[in-house]
Amino acid sequence: MQHRIVVLGAGYTGASAAGRLARRLRREDVAITLVNAEPDFVERVRMHQLAAGQDLTPRPLGEMFAGTGVELKAAKVTGVDADRRTVAVHGADGDEELAYDTLVYALGSGWKDQGVPGAAEHAHEIAGRAGALRTRERLAGLEAGRPVLVVGGGLTGLEAATEIAEARPDLDVALAAHGGLGDWLSPKGARHLRKVVGRLGITVHEHTTVTAVEPDRVTTADGTSLPAAVTVWTTGFAVHPIAGATTLETTDTGQIVVDATMRSVSHPDVYAIGDAAMAAGAGGKPLRMSCASGIPTAWQAADAIAARLTGGRLPDMPLRYFNQCISLGRKEGLIQFVTADDRAVGAAMTGRFAAVYKELVCKGAAWGVANPTMGIPTRRRRVAPRPAAAEPGVRTPA
Repeated sequence: MQHRIVVLGAGYTGASAAGRLARRLRREDVAITLVNAEPDFVERVRMHQLAAGQDLTPRPLGEMFAGTGVELKAAKVTGVDADRRTVAVHGADGDEELAYDTLVYALGSGWKDQGVPGAAEHAHEIAGRAGALRTRERLAGLEAGRPVLVVGGGLTGLEAATEIAEARPDLDVALAAHGGLGDWLSPKGARHLRKVVGRLGITVHEHTTVTAVEPDRVTTADGTSLPAAVTVWTTGFAVHPIAGATTLETTDTGQIVVDATMRSVSHPDVYAIGDAAMAAGAGGKPLRMSCASGIPTAWQAADAIAARLTGGRLPDMPLRYFNQCISLGRKEGLIQFVTADDRAVGAAMTGRFAAVYKELVCKGAAWGVANPTMGIPTRRRRVAPRPAAAEPGVRTPA
């Protein structure tokens, strides 16, 4: 009987994990099902480009996984029963239940309104394709001179503000940052960021907290009213709520608590990767929600699952950071080099070369999803007749 592996979510992490497992294990021994609500792979790191009016290359999942042995199921995940080892989904044929022996949970995250009054009703988000398209439509309908406010001074906010300002120089683009502009960057990185933001004509409201959103303005903590025909909300991400409704051990934010191999500490037949996982990186510091964190966790989980099923050696790949890649429109970029635990160092790459570097990173991430072993030939191994010996205090998957 084949070992049933169900992967939930076909973003960077889920798609990478499914493809890597398909290249590690014999097709006769495993049945890998990849569940995703959309038929296409979405390049989430390019959603600010989509919102600003650029067209992205379609990447149908059917083409990406053709000939791999991975079964694609177009459906929305509606529930997980971690004790019965089943997943409830809703697709074109209605409600369905999928049984699994090993589950890879990669449902990721969406935008987070932080509970600010009016944000959910009036703000626009770019955390996913649907939100980015709505933002794109709204921006396209704006007349020259209209104000656009991006709330959030992190990587997503910086990329959104600069992309919109470059694509629509006729608009009055502003950015509201909770702290100082790029205050986590090195001095060189911060100087370059301020230079580019100034050149693009973006007004920056530093140390500003938005406390309410209305259709044509926002209100800040000190009572100031900032005009905004469109408010783009980029203040952080919230994980998919399904895990929090299960018996899986999760954090207060709904992330699944995992060990070094991305396996749930409460249910060893479940692995969580990407934004859905509370995983530790260098120095025990939790990994931040990002593509830079997600893909390595997908590789770690896939290799650990393959090792446990075949009796092989568990992976011991350190999860660390090297740089933060920020696009500042299509012509400028900023590559901030960081320590293993994501703290800025003095070195930074700026300008046109940094923009090219960031573009190569984006293209490489998409290529890596379709080539999850990075083009290196691999041998598909047989699943062991019996599961490997259980680790102390841990139940081994069937």
